[in-house]
Amino acid sequence: MAGRAWKFKDDIDTDAIIPGRYLVMNDPQELAAHLFEGVRPEMAGAVKEGDYVVAGENFGCGSSREHAPLALKGAGISAVLAKSFARIFFRNAINIGLPLFICPDVDRIEEGAYIEIDMAGGVIKNITRNESYKTTPLPDFLREIVNAGGLVEYTRLQVSGVRA
Repeated sequence: MAGRAWKFKDDIDTDAIIPGRYLVMNDPQELAAHLFEGVRPEMAGAVKEGDYVVAGENFGCGSSREHAPLALKGAGISAVLAKSFARIFFRNAINIGLPLFICPDVDRIEEGAYIEIDMAGGVIKNITRNESYKTTPLPDFLREIVNAGGLVEYTRLQVSGVRA
């Protein structure tokens, strides 16, 4: 599925993704209504299912709250592409089933570009520019967690003997 790119710079912290005053909420759709409220207030109302967040270095730095990837997933973001991620954000995102991709070429993706990702093959297609970029594909075990919808669902499947 192709989606629109929402472009961000370096060092986007979890407070920018979802302001701390909303940490009393746990529902992904409720959190999504406040996505990037302090830095891009128009985004929450305009993001569409299947869109992507594209950022620079150190995306998800700051507090180790699960609310940030929950808000992204609740808004319908398909994946986040960045040059690098804060480690705890990376783990929190995978744990809730939000795929993340490290791509050194994100600077070539412009705001509003239409992109799609071949998760298994590690290819990002910039449909707008007719270009492709390599990303390290998620290892099989992480892709299984994402495909299951997160670590809780993955564990349920494992306990029941079903493969994700």
